[in-house]
Amino acid sequence: MAQIVPMDLVVLADDEGNSVYIKVLGRHRMFDGLAAEIVVATPFVSGRIDLALSALSLKAWADALDRLDAGEDIAWMAMSRGPSIFIQLTGERDCPEVVVEDESGSMVTVRVPIDLPEDWIASHRRRLHDLTAVWNPIPPA
Repeated sequence: MAQIVPMDLVVLADDEGNSVYIKVLGRHRMFDGLAAEIVVATPFVSGRIDLALSALSLKAWADALDRLDAGEDIAWMAMSRGPSIFIQLTGERDCPEVVVEDESGSMVTVRVPIDLPEDWIASHRRRLHDLTAVWNPIPPA
């Protein structure tokens, strides 16, 4: 079984100091998945929340990247018990906005405008590929 080295699965950041990261920390102790955290940092507010990632949530992230690439806004993990992430490609400030919502826990929602680089979707596909190359709980058919 391959060792999971901590890595950034999601890096949404700009030169203004606004960022939303999802950091994979390693294997989860309580279930067959990955321990991770969402980290939000802006000049105004910052915070973090624990997150558990399953094979299904990684598949949903791959699907979300495809939809984003097609110009659609996405909701990722919106139906799970933990935090949800929404990416709106055209937010209120004429740039993408990332919304992190923790309705089931702290009941806090944070909206972060982020001026993303052009290649951000391709970069995230590479990050996801790198992670699934070392951690793939679904055996080949």
